[in-house]
Amino acid sequence: MIDLKYIRTHPQEVRNAILNKNEKANLDAILALDENRRKLQYEYDQLRSKQHQVSQIIVLKKRNGEDVSELLSEMSEVAEQIRALNAQLTETNTQLENLLLTIPNIPHPDVPIGKDESANRVIKLWGEKPNFTFTPLDHLELAEKNRLLDLPRGAKISGSGFPVYTGIGAIWERALINFMLNFHIQKHNYTELAVPVLVTRKTMTGTGQLPKLEDDMYRIEADDLFLIPTAEVPVTNFFADEILPQDRLPIKFVSYTPCFRREAGSYGKETKGLQRLHQFNKVELVHFVEPSTSYQALEEIREDAEEILQALNLHYRVVELCTGDLSFASAKTYDIEVWAPGLGKYLEVSSISNFEDFQARRANIRYKDTQGKLGYLHTLNGSGVATPRLMIALWETYQTKEGTINAPEVLKEYNVPEITESSKRW
Repeated sequence: MIDLKYIRTHPQEVRNAILNKNEKANLDAILALDENRRKLQYEYDQLRSKQHQVSQIIVLKKRNGEDVSELLSEMSEVAEQIRALNAQLTETNTQLENLLLTIPNIPHPDVPIGKDESANRVIKLWGEKPNFTFTPLDHLELAEKNRLLDLPRGAKISGSGFPVYTGIGAIWERALINFMLNFHIQKHNYTELAVPVLVTRKTMTGTGQLPKLEDDMYRIEADDLFLIPTAEVPVTNFFADEILPQDRLPIKFVSYTPCFRREAGSYGKETKGLQRLHQFNKVELVHFVEPSTSYQALEEIREDAEEILQALNLHYRVVELCTGDLSFASAKTYDIEVWAPGLGKYLEVSSISNFEDFQARRANIRYKDTQGKLGYLHTLNGSGVATPRLMIALWETYQTKEGTINAPEVLKEYNVPEITESSKRW
């Protein structure tokens, strides 16, 4: 959420943010409501002050035995006016708060301006694309040949977009999650959280998924609870409505969860195999930091996520998103895209974002500095990383001419077997 005072004093900057992010928000209505709210508040405060002053006069007159009937009648009218103004203020504040939730975060000045992903900038390449002496298979061909997935039965159980990993495929998935969790805990000093996958409407609003993305979420209507689209939601809200001492910052959490997304707006996008799912697994990194250090933290999270791909020896690139490709809540985002040789394209496996104080204001997460001053801290998160497209890249990169799949060295420590002809168990 953007500070209302900032919107009032920087309306053109906010208009530009709405435009450059391809969002729709009625800034004129917000400014008009704000002006009306301040007018109502002034009238309310004046009447309350008058009520207080006259009440003191009434007390004195009563002590002196003077008639106060006229003053009491006047105060009765004032009290009615105060009640009416209070009702108007409540309604106006509610309308204003609802409209403020539709204002996107303001992009950082360094973010390239552009309408869509075509304006994104590749800022880094790591490793080399693998060279094969044969035509590489894609992950679906490899999965079918080696019995690693059963998408038809997953669809039978739950519908399309709900994969079933089978045999060694399931072992690889479990090992990847453990490898990434341990890597971030041991090498990057994260603290692990195991969090709920069902959260309240308030929690979803705190990180910016609601109200904008409600159609993209799975909701349990009877309880008004939502299945999380990412661990970012419960982990960021871990400190909702709290004040943290400055000496506790930065705080770094890592969390594995399944993630659930309806993908309501994904019609026409590539959905082959594991590329776009309704349920998938992800290891998430979340930072809570002082505002002055948040862009340094953004680079740190990016490097932490990159080290996972480097450890797996996968070719990837880092892309800086333009304004039109930024999420609603983000001020600056990097995507990390891994190369999938069987598909012949890059696939996003991590998105790393700085939200500055946008989420902290919505979730009311503050910190107290050494002088006792309160302020909103900055929140950041990034995938460290999501498993489905990572699995695509691993299977396609480590495949052999025979159609089997070698295991990366770092996964062998987790007893991940090679995928061979003899490893097919059913």
